[in-house]
Amino acid sequence: MASEATQKIDKAVLWEGGRSPFSLTYGKTMMWFFLVSDALTFGGLLIALGFARFKYAGQWPIGEEVFHSLPFTHGTYPLVYVALMTFILIVSSVTMVMAVEAGHRNNKAQVIKWLLLTVVGGLFFLSSQAWEWSHFIHGTEEGKVLSDGTVVHGANLLVNEYGPQLYANFFFFITGFHGFHVFSGVVINFIVLIMVSKGMMEKRKHYEMVEKAGLYWHFVDLVWVFVFTFFYLV
Repeated sequence: MASEATQKIDKAVLWEGGRSPFSLTYGKTMMWFFLVSDALTFGGLLIALGFARFKYAGQWPIGEEVFHSLPFTHGTYPLVYVALMTFILIVSSVTMVMAVEAGHRNNKAQVIKWLLLTVVGGLFFLSSQAWEWSHFIHGTEEGKVLSDGTVVHGANLLVNEYGPQLYANFFFFITGFHGFHVFSGVVINFIVLIMVSKGMMEKRKHYEMVEKAGLYWHFVDLVWVFVFTFFYLV
């Protein structure tokens, strides 16, 4: 019975190739490969961060004592501004979902609206991260007195007011690396937004480019959840 059923299928259908068994296009497949490799990079960085924390146990700064840059509060509410950044980035992931869903319905106007909101959310996150970096670099008014009597304010790649030098190095590298991903995502989303507004997706008769940009944006959001947890909260 099985052989008879197989003989009824044309050999061209069986062996011609060009069709994904998972209903994934080449573009989506390559995007997933990239995201998996990028996830391994971030995973390695966070694991290294964990080893550094273990090595400097007892000296590693507490996030609540370092990050309190909510405007006009003079450090009264620690981590609130970082939490706000995280919330806005997660909301931008929701707007991206709406853009992809509108693309499935071939609704150009809705895709433009939700993509624009996603870009705005990404820009807010980037500007907020610049604000966080500024406060981290300039530090507190009291500063930290080194063994030679020098007073250090804030942190850079050579000195660190808050604790071990590795703390500042990891902060700049991990949050900067993620910030570069967010910036890249904003640029990609903006380019896709222009393509949609010019009707290029309608000419192609699909909005797959929006979906691929959405995969990247969701990945960026998910990575930040881990960075926020392991760097700011734990």
